[in-house]
This record gives sequence, structure tokens and C-alpha cells, in this order.
Amino acid sequence: MTVILRMVARRVLLLVPLLLGIILFVFLVMRFSDTDPASAYFQGSNPTQEQLHQFREENGLLDPLPVRYLDFVGDLVTGDLGISVLTRAPVWDQVTLALPLTLQLTFLGLGIAVALALPLGVLAAVYRDRLPDQLIRVVSLVGVAAPAFWLALLMIQYLAVDRGWYPTGGYINPQDSFSGWLNSLTLPALALAMPVAAQLTRVVRTAVVEELDRDYVRTAIGGGLPPVVVVGRNVLRNALINPLTVLGLRVGYLLGGAVVIETIFALPGMGKLMIDAVRNGDPAVVQGVVLTTAVGFVLVNLLIDILYLLVNPRLRSAT
Repeated sequence: MTVILRMVARRVLLLVPLLLGIILFVFLVMRFSDTDPASAYFQGSNPTQEQLHQFREENGLLDPLPVRYLDFVGDLVTGDLGISVLTRAPVWDQVTLALPLTLQLTFLGLGIAVALALPLGVLAAVYRDRLPDQLIRVVSLVGVAAPAFWLALLMIQYLAVDRGWYPTGGYINPQDSFSGWLNSLTLPALALAMPVAAQLTRVVRTAVVEELDRDYVRTAIGGGLPPVVVVGRNVLRNALINPLTVLGLRVGYLLGGAVVIETIFALPGMGKLMIDAVRNGDPAVVQGVVLTTAVGFVLVNLLIDILYLLVNPRLRSAT
């Protein structure tokens, strides 16, 4: 337990420069973009140059870049993501309203991907080079090549419009109706999950095949242990390292893909919030969404690192 805590503390410390680098990158991109907060604030009117200058001065837009960066970091430390120039509401309030839906969609898609990839990958490895393996490999190859937005449009057409099994869009709060909530997120989550499940299936198959060829597996089966027990208790646990790596990286894909999927299905999540902010020229909201997503991605990968230690004791002894 002490070893695990020490390694977790080491990884948390390594996150500090990474997060500072992300903050600096987002700050510079937004400051050198063509978006002008002053013009966005007076959108729809004809402000004078004096009004624009006064707005920039009141909001620190005329300060030197290093001063603005330090103010930006200081605000982030206190949990202040800034103020929307359009609504004059704190960005954090808008993010906290949109973030739960995006997390629900992301982790529902992640659960579907794991639920599909794990049994299919193991089945393909156990029956390698035979009919089940060949079928699974073909299906996974098609799934990897199919983009999520294309799958979403197909699902809307055939499952929502033609058959009416699911709604074409919209969101129902789980507190109002759990079945309605599940129904409203099923198609978006499936569209997000399919490419991830396809890639993860191929990774699981490769990892399990490599593990099945090891000497301890042949010794255990030769000693009379049932193959199901050997695969479930030993092979699968040792083979999960590479799939966990891919899974941690694909969480970033799921969070990014949610931007497009939420727009297609008219879901009021982080994706729609950012698209609206980009369309309306609201840089504070854009950088708030980007930073929240980036921090979430980093924290998920920290969680994956911790899972490495729990799944494979060899990693603990090697450090």
C-alpha cells in the first residue's frame, strides 16, 4: 500500500508542470486568436472607439501579456474561469451546467466500448485464426474505419426516423425519468463507443494472444487447470496493461468526439456550449471548456496509471 501511495504521489507531482503547460498553451492560443472580447461584448451595436478602449482597460486586456497570464493563473487557482462577455455570467456556472451531461455521455460510451471489446477480444484470441476470430477482426476493422459522426447519422436515420425506436435528439434528466434518460443517450453513446470498441477489441485480442503463448499458461493447463480459469484469473489480468493504455488515450477521443455528437443530437453539453461560444465569439467560455476538458483528460490518465498498479503487481516491484 505504501508503494502504491508513493507512486501515486509521484505521478501527481508530475501533473503540475503538465497542467501549467496546458494552461500556457490555451492562454497563448486564445490571446493570439482573431477573437476580440470587446467586439463580442458590443455585438449587434456600433460601439465607439472610446467604448471599446474603456472595455479593454476595465477587463485588463491592455495589460502586458505576462501580467495577464499571471492574473489568468491566479484566477484559475481560485476556481475562477472568467466571465462570459455575452451573458456576463461566470464561465464556471455554465461549465457546471453542461459538464454532467458530457460526463454521462462519455462514461456511458466508455462502458459500452469496454462491455463489447473485452469479451470479443478474448473470444477472438481463444479462437485465433478460426471463424470467430476472422469475423471479429473484419467487424473491428470496419468499426475502426467508421467515424463517429457518420455512425450517428446512420443511427438517426434507421433507428430513430425510420423505426422510431429512439428520439432523434434532445436530453431527458435522469431525475425526471431514468428510462427516458437512457433512451435519449443510447444512440449518442453507441455512436461514440463503436470506433473505440473496435480498436480496443483488436488490442485486447493481440494482448491475450501474446499471453496465451507464454509458458506458464501451457504449464497451468497441462497441470489440469480448466482453460476458463487460467484465462479468467491469470491471462486476462496480465494482458490488461496494453488495453488500459489504449483506453486511457481513447477517453480523450470520447471527450473530443462528444463535441460533434452533442451537436448532432442537440444535447446541451460541453460540446454545444463550446460550439455556441465559438460561433458567438465568447473566448472566456471557449477557454473554460477547453481547460476543463484537458484537465479531465489528464485526471483520467492518472486514474489509468493507478489501475496499472492494481492490475499488475510487476509494475510495483519494478519501481
